[in-house]
Amino acid sequence: MHIGDIPIGNGAPLALISGLNVLEGKSDAIEAARITQDLAQHHRIPLIFKASFDKANRSRADAFRGPGLDEGLRILAAIKRETGLPILTDIHEPGHAKIAAEVVDCLQVPAFLCRQTDLIAACGATGHPVNVKKAQFIAPADIRMAVDKLRSFGAQDVMVTDRGATFGYNNLVADMRGLVQMREFAPVCFDATHAVQYPGAEDGASGGDRRFVAPLSRAAVATGIDALFVEAHAEPAKAPCDGPSQLTYDALDALLSEVTAVARALAALPEDTRTRARCDGV
Repeated sequence: MHIGDIPIGNGAPLALISGLNVLEGKSDAIEAARITQDLAQHHRIPLIFKASFDKANRSRADAFRGPGLDEGLRILAAIKRETGLPILTDIHEPGHAKIAAEVVDCLQVPAFLCRQTDLIAACGATGHPVNVKKAQFIAPADIRMAVDKLRSFGAQDVMVTDRGATFGYNNLVADMRGLVQMREFAPVCFDATHAVQYPGAEDGASGGDRRFVAPLSRAAVATGIDALFVEAHAEPAKAPCDGPSQLTYDALDALLSEVTAVARALAALPEDTRTRARCDGV
């Protein structure tokens, strides 16, 4: 599949999906896109810029959601003009699919909504690439139903993004075996940001521990994923959503050094050894 002009899967180099959890303002978003683009170019990793215009699944009614559809798409269009980057954003309502597809290059189905047929049908009908996030309550093999559903509604290019599975209350666990399973029917992205969440653990908001973003990313890349999803922020402590799980740009820089080294090492292995390495999680 392709997102913009970036190939994903089927032997293509590792791609990066990175940006802001949620849009805050136009100037800040453009600056974030430029910083992320510079880092990706430095590490020679293709970048899809991601940002949400509406966080419609927040726990509390008074939580920050973002600028909304109209202003959010204007900001994303400006980022695309300024940087030339392909853009990915998530939608929560079927009526937003066609409108967002006029601006962005890839639509994302949120994890909590990956079984919502009307939303999936609307995304598929656009003909755009779709990134469907596997909910933490769904087994890796079972997300194939969402992929098949998207394809039945017209989507040709579908990617699955994994954040792990619910592990008791307020915690997740990432099972690298699931990445191998899902790559049997779709390109796979690992969401290192949301894999380190502690859902609902901070008084109605998600906590998290960014210390684990790097080791989980390295493990996922070594397992053989097609794309890595990491969110960054100039000041994660002040981010309006998922701050504890996001990286600073310096930390993102360091992480990209590590994961691109792992990807290069994996690509250098003979084919039979590479297959065993991916299955063993080396």
